[in-house]
Amino acid sequence: MNARNTLDPDLLSQGCHGSKIGNQVLVFDSTSSTNDIAAEYSRNAQNHGLVVFAEQQQHGRGRSGHTWTSSRGQSLLCSVVLILPELKAECLSLASAVAVAEAIGPVARIKWPNDILVKSQKVCGILLELRQWPQHQAFILGLGVNCHQEPQDFPEDIQATATSLDMVLKIRTDRTRLARRIFSSLDTWLKQTMESGDKVVTAWEKSSMLFGQRIGIHYKNRDYYGHCIGIDPQQGLILQLDRGPVRLFAAAHSSIIKV
Repeated sequence: MNARNTLDPDLLSQGCHGSKIGNQVLVFDSTSSTNDIAAEYSRNAQNHGLVVFAEQQQHGRGRSGHTWTSSRGQSLLCSVVLILPELKAECLSLASAVAVAEAIGPVARIKWPNDILVKSQKVCGILLELRQWPQHQAFILGLGVNCHQEPQDFPEDIQATATSLDMVLKIRTDRTRLARRIFSSLDTWLKQTMESGDKVVTAWEKSSMLFGQRIGIHYKNRDYYGHCIGIDPQQGLILQLDRGPVRLFAAAHSSIIKV
């Protein structure tokens, strides 16, 4: 990173020449949403792997209509263009969560479907959106990793549930190095997932904070409770319901609730 602690496109793309992810990098000082900009670039199927960064987002968003709040330069905010007709959304969701958790390190745990937690507090959110164009479809993978925040930097209503890498690791996070680790890990896991879903399932189960636990899921306006017994790379989370059979829950329509 340079002395001003800002993101440099050339430094971000260093070492990515063997990887599709991060070969093209755009950095904005401020924008409404990196996902919106990446979506426009996804019109061209040749832009697979392009990554859009912003030091600040005015209207960052998360899953289920939630907003993503971050002051300038405190987070790693980016969106990746993925043109991968071979993979379905569920597989991409698994692969992206595993890749980011791997890039952060062994302290990271995955909360269904793809939030990343450290010590039970959220450090990263992942948003996967689909864009359908006349000749192809594209996925936009949005990432928000809390890096430099202190407790008072978070809105009061999430101070107890959110954290940053600086807070948990007790060192200053190098955002550029973290981004490059994410590029490399994501590229690797996407390739492996296209070959077979078995490896990403095993990795997800190893990093999951839910596997083997009794949990609650809100799915299509109903609440379900049971034990998480696995994951299906095509269909989602597998629960042995407290009252009922084994059931699968797709990521796009489900979220974890308190038991």
